[in-house]
Amino acid sequence: MPDTLSILDNRTGKKYEIPIENDTIRAADLRQIKVSDDDFGMLSYDPALMNTASVKSHITYIDGDKGILEYRGYPIEQLAENSSSYSEIAYLLIVGQLPNQLQLEAWRADIQRHTFIHENIKKLTEGFRYDAHPMGTFISTIAALTTFYPEAKDIFNAETRMKQIHRLIGKATTIAAFTYCHSLGRPFVYPAGDLSYTGNFLNMMFKVGESRYDVDPVFERALTVLFILHADHEQNCSTNVMRSIGSSHVDPYSAVAGAAAALWGPLHGGANEAVIHMLEEIGSVTNVPSIINDVKAGKRKLMGFGHRVYKNYDPRAKVIKKLADQVFAVTGRNRKLDIALELERIALEDEYFIKRKLYPNVDFYSGLIYEAMGFRMNFFPVLFAIPRIAGWLAHWQEHILDQEQKITRPRQVYLGLRGQTWQPIGKR
Repeated sequence: MPDTLSILDNRTGKKYEIPIENDTIRAADLRQIKVSDDDFGMLSYDPALMNTASVKSHITYIDGDKGILEYRGYPIEQLAENSSSYSEIAYLLIVGQLPNQLQLEAWRADIQRHTFIHENIKKLTEGFRYDAHPMGTFISTIAALTTFYPEAKDIFNAETRMKQIHRLIGKATTIAAFTYCHSLGRPFVYPAGDLSYTGNFLNMMFKVGESRYDVDPVFERALTVLFILHADHEQNCSTNVMRSIGSSHVDPYSAVAGAAAALWGPLHGGANEAVIHMLEEIGSVTNVPSIINDVKAGKRKLMGFGHRVYKNYDPRAKVIKKLADQVFAVTGRNRKLDIALELERIALEDEYFIKRKLYPNVDFYSGLIYEAMGFRMNFFPVLFAIPRIAGWLAHWQEHILDQEQKITRPRQVYLGLRGQTWQPIGKR
């Protein structure tokens, strides 16, 4: 007997058998549940899509209760520890498998070829105010790429589609670095073809006048790991936006710009900045107990703890915590790290946090590392967006090639007025 869900409608006494597949039912199957023939049919109401699956995906798997995150079946801990480059993980997400050496070299060459940007894009960056938020400049510049590559709208041509993927991954670091340098009034540094993806980015960010900038290998490795950890995270807010915009069959530059705008929000990509502000406000390890008491009394929130998905220790946070020690061994210990460690220690031992399953998430330590490496706080969302582009593009490609998908158009439960009669303005 096939798996089904029996539903008894107490309004009519009718019973319905709804098929179950992959522990889900199709929302459209609820439409048959009606009170009368002219009834539209039953809808499911799910604010914020807390319990609705809108896609079938092969890209990223998360088990929040067990603290598991996998890209294409590979545990994130293995990828962060063993992968030598972010480019390798981008290939895994988009192509679907880990590359061999020849495939990886070709992939890197294709991306590197597209790291340079049109000089008019550079002029566009220069046109923003010096104090414009870097993320606003980044989003606007990404969106402008669609005017330079009109062929990008041919999204069902596999060769053209992959070329845009190479362009977006390649140009993201250059656009970000130019944005950063413009905000500081520094000259732009062009891409260097003999460096890794993250090494080239650090070179464009921090080289000032030197004939050669020596990238610190600890920083390069730290940024590589952070980029790997942030490359994808299943159906989060920005990825949902990427898929939704992409469902209209618009070009990928427009879709990525929209996804990046969603990422900018303080409840998404801006969370690690909020952690830094919280640690600065606490000021000292001696103030931590009173902060914990305020959190338990409902007077404030503990930023960087808890997650919509994870009800266990975020696996990315475990990797980042180890990474922080390596970075601070080079830069010197930051007093904010001591505050963070004490917050974590108390929270993991306190029944209040254990009962509510509030564990450190990826944002708790990432901001401290970025700050130690010399990045300004307002640049943190850009550092999140750069690696996430690979994940967005993987989901975008999967979505537009999915025969079950159509343009995204959710239903609503209308509660407004009906049957109103127009009145002339003098009688209102």
